[in-house]
Amino acid sequence: MEENKKSYSVTDLTALEKLEPVRIRPGMYIGSTGSKGVHHCVWEILDNAIDEITNGFGDTAQVILNKDKSVTVIDNGRGIPVDIHPVKKISGVEMVYTELHTGGKFNNSNYKTSGGLHGVGASVVNALSKWLVVEVHKEGKIYRQRFENAYDEKLKRVMPGTPVTKLEVVGKTAKQGTQVTFMLDPEVFSQIEYRFEVIDLRLMELSFQNKGITLVLQDLRGEEPVEKTYHSERGLLDFIEYLNESKTVIHAEPILFEGERSIGNVSLEGEVCVQFTDSTLENIASYVNNIPTSEAGTHESGFKTGMTRAFKEWAKKLNLGKDKSFEGDDLREGMTAIVKVRLSNPMFEGQTKNKLGNSEAYTLMNDLSYTKFYEWIEDHKDVATTLINNAIEAATRREKIKKISDAERKKIGKGTSPLAGKIAVATSRDKDYLEFIVVEGDSAGGSAKQARDRRFQAIMPSRGKIMNTEKQKLENVLSSEELKIFNTAIGTGTLTNFKLEDVRYGKIIIMSDADVDGYHIRTLWMTYIYRYMRPLISNGMLYLAQPPLYKVSKSTKKGMVQKYAYSDEELDAVKKEIGSGYQIQRFKGLGEMNPDQLWDTTLNPESRTLLRVTIDDAARAERMVSLLMGDVVEPRKNYIYKHAEF
Repeated sequence: MEENKKSYSVTDLTALEKLEPVRIRPGMYIGSTGSKGVHHCVWEILDNAIDEITNGFGDTAQVILNKDKSVTVIDNGRGIPVDIHPVKKISGVEMVYTELHTGGKFNNSNYKTSGGLHGVGASVVNALSKWLVVEVHKEGKIYRQRFENAYDEKLKRVMPGTPVTKLEVVGKTAKQGTQVTFMLDPEVFSQIEYRFEVIDLRLMELSFQNKGITLVLQDLRGEEPVEKTYHSERGLLDFIEYLNESKTVIHAEPILFEGERSIGNVSLEGEVCVQFTDSTLENIASYVNNIPTSEAGTHESGFKTGMTRAFKEWAKKLNLGKDKSFEGDDLREGMTAIVKVRLSNPMFEGQTKNKLGNSEAYTLMNDLSYTKFYEWIEDHKDVATTLINNAIEAATRREKIKKISDAERKKIGKGTSPLAGKIAVATSRDKDYLEFIVVEGDSAGGSAKQARDRRFQAIMPSRGKIMNTEKQKLENVLSSEELKIFNTAIGTGTLTNFKLEDVRYGKIIIMSDADVDGYHIRTLWMTYIYRYMRPLISNGMLYLAQPPLYKVSKSTKKGMVQKYAYSDEELDAVKKEIGSGYQIQRFKGLGEMNPDQLWDTTLNPESRTLLRVTIDDAARAERMVSLLMGDVVEPRKNYIYKHAEF
C-alpha cells in the first residue's frame, strides 16, 4: 500500500477572527438556525433591555417588527457606554457589539443579576445579522453606529459584524436609553419569520415576572399596524390566574412568598406562587433572571425538596396519614407553580440557558421554600389538611399504577404481550433508526403495513379516536386497551414511571387524515403524550406526518406525470407548473391512497414531510392544552371566538 505522505503543519490551521466563530457554528450560541434561533436573537437583545430595567435603570422596553423584516428593540435605561476604552481604544458600543464576552455583567457592580450573563448576546446577534444599527441616547445626545458584513483588506475576506461607521453624534435628544435595529442574514437562517404570538407571549410573561414595568410590542408588517402593551401590577398572582384560567382550583387564594438567601458570594432572591387544582398532573414554570428554564435545574429541585419537607413535617403534626406516607410527586399532583429566581453568578447549561446548574441554588431554594411553606401551613391549616389528604390519595393511586405497569411487564415476559397481532413490528433493533407510526383507521393501517419499509417502520392502526385524556381520571386512562398497546410498544412507562432510556423507537409519528377528524385525532394523541410521556416531546421524538391533499396527473408523450400538493397554495403552484390538460384527485383520507402512493408521499424518508412537535414555552403549552382540551368551557369559547376565522 502506498504511504499517505500528506503533511499536517501549522499552515493547515485556520485562525478564526473576531466574530467568525459565531458564523461558523451558530448553533453553539443560539441553539439552531431555524425558527427557535430567529426568536432567540430577539430574546438576546431584549434580555439586555430587561436587565437594565430589573436592576433599577428605566421602566419601559419596546419590540418593533418592521416591514423590511428587521427588528428594533428600545429601552429607557442608561444607554451603552459611549466613551473610549483605555486599553482597546474603541468605544463601549463597538466593544459590546464586536467582541465576544464583553459587557457589564461579569461583576456585580453594574448588574446585581442578569439574564444575558455570558456577555455574548449583542455580539452574537451582530455576527448573525446582515446589518445592525445601534443608537444610544445619553447626556442629551444621539450616538449612532452601523455594523455590516464587510470585506476586510487585511484579512482578505468578508468579516461579519464589521463597524462601517464610527460611533457618531447624529442629533440631540431629551431621552435616555438604547435602540438596536438588526436584519438577520438569510445566508445563516433557513427562514426568517418572526411569529407575533411567540413574542407576544414572551412579553406577557416578562410583564408578569416584573410587576410595574411596561412592555410594548408593535407589528408594522401588515396593512394595519398592531400594538399591544403589557403591564401587571399583581405580578405572579396575575400570572397564575392566567395559567389556571381553564382549571378548577382547590383554594381560591394562591400561596405567594418571596425571600432572600445567600451562601458565600452567591445570593438568591426567590419568589414563588403556587395554586392547586383538581388536575392529576403538576405544572411548574420556572425562571432564572427572567430566562425560562424549560429543562428546570437546581432552583426547581430545591423548591420541590423544601416544599415536600414542610408538608411532611406538618402531616406528622396534624396526625395525618399515620398508615400511609406520601412522596413529593404525590403532593404536587394538580399543582401549578411559578418559581422565579434572581441569582448572582448563575451557571446555565449552554448559551441557550435552559437549565440551571448552581448547586448553591438548590440549597438556597430548599431552605427558602421549606421556611415559607412551613409558615404558610401554620396560618392555613384547613387548606393544608386538604392538600395533604389529596397527596395521600395520590400515593394510593401511584401504587395502583405501579401494580398495573408491573402486571403488563409480566404479561410481556410470559409472551402474552398485548401487542400480538395488533402491531406490524420492524425487523431492526437499532432504536435510533426505528420509527413507530400510529395510523388513523384500519383501512389506512392496512395500506401503511403494505407500504412501509419493514426494516425500520412499525405500524399501529388506531381504531377511531382515543379518549380525551385531559378530561379522564387516571384509572380510566391506564385501563384503555389502545393506550396500553401504545405504552407497551414504546416501552418507557408513563408519568413518574417514565424512563427515556427504555424507549424502543427514535421517532414516534402520528399519521392521520388531512381533515377535521384527522386533526382531532392528532390533538388527542398529542394531549396524551404531553400529559403522560412529555419527555418524548421535549427530546424531539414526536412527529406529525403530512399526507397530501391532492394528486395532479397529466398524460404526456413521455408518459404519465404525477405531482402531489399538500395545501391549496401548493395546488395552485403545481397547476401552473404542469400546464393545462391535468386531472385533480382530492384525497378524502389515507385509506384512499394506494400503498405505493402512501410510501412516496408520507412514509418515504427521502420524499416525505414530517412536522416535529416541540415545546418552546412550557407555560404557554400547559395553558393551551388545558384551555383547548379541559373541562372548563367559557375560556375555550372565548378563545375560539377570538381566533377562529368563520
